[in-house]
Amino acid sequence: MNYEQVKLPNSYNPMNGKSFNEMLRSTFKSDDTEEWLDVHFTRPIGLVFALFWIRLGVHPNAVTILSIFLGLAAAWNFYFTDLTHNLIGVALLMLANFCDSTDGQMARLTGKKTVVGRVLDGFSGDVWFFSIYLAICLRMMPQPMPFCDRPWGIWIWVLAAFTGLVLHLPQSSTSDYYRQIHLFFLKGREGSELDSYASQRAIYDALPRKGAFWERLFYYNYANYCRGQEKRTPQFQRFFNEYVQGISLAPCPSSLASSLDSVRESFLEGSRPLMKYTNLLTFNLRAIVIYATCLIGCPWVYFVFEMTVLHGMYLYMHTKHERLSQRLYGVLKDLNI
Repeated sequence: MNYEQVKLPNSYNPMNGKSFNEMLRSTFKSDDTEEWLDVHFTRPIGLVFALFWIRLGVHPNAVTILSIFLGLAAAWNFYFTDLTHNLIGVALLMLANFCDSTDGQMARLTGKKTVVGRVLDGFSGDVWFFSIYLAICLRMMPQPMPFCDRPWGIWIWVLAAFTGLVLHLPQSSTSDYYRQIHLFFLKGREGSELDSYASQRAIYDALPRKGAFWERLFYYNYANYCRGQEKRTPQFQRFFNEYVQGISLAPCPSSLASSLDSVRESFLEGSRPLMKYTNLLTFNLRAIVIYATCLIGCPWVYFVFEMTVLHGMYLYMHTKHERLSQRLYGVLKDLNI
């Protein structure tokens, strides 16, 4: 399909007169942080869905909730060992992912971006994978372990718990954090969703203790989520605090402004090659391996893939990012901010 030639009816006000491809580009966060499969497959389909839901007046968060139920249905189908159920599971999880893309595109097209929507979007992915892990464990329990006739039993739960809690959650959380960091240095604060523990905790502390139970619960958990990201990136925290202190100076001497801009460019230059790993550690690669291993009847291989390939990528990405931050922190200290 030639996206440049597809036009919307003039009744569509938010993007009136723009081509499909122009709208598609407007929903990308940045070229650096978009994965190839998303750009050429998921995002175009998601945009078609987004335009449909916008015309119906549906809020992006409602689409996110729909994606949660689709993910749960996909997991239920992955419990079964026959090909039909597993193909249905693949289709449902792909549809859930289209909805996940759709809600973000809707938010950017309509301006309905909220912290709640962003957190709900991340929560939906956690629900998908938790339910898929659960289904795989129930499926594998009575089946024999590789190279022997002993059933997996409790050991598949141990493997899944270690993979999910110790590896998967930190990988996903840190990858999302690195992408928001990159967007901050690329587009500024308005182009990023980079939040801090201190800012979210301040919102929580300012809420009344009575009559705001759900708001307090939300910001308490989100603040702790941000704190976890910050604890895993100590070198970046030192560098970022120094950098923010420099750009907050008013008036900022022209020589200092030039040096800070050079630091920003150096950070982007070092961060850009790492974005491919943040993309690989989110959904697409994980889903492809889940599809393949479930279809051929050995979903336990996904956990091994997580522990070796994915965690290896995470360690490399994390080490490189922290070393980059440490080096640029030294550059900032030499500026005597």
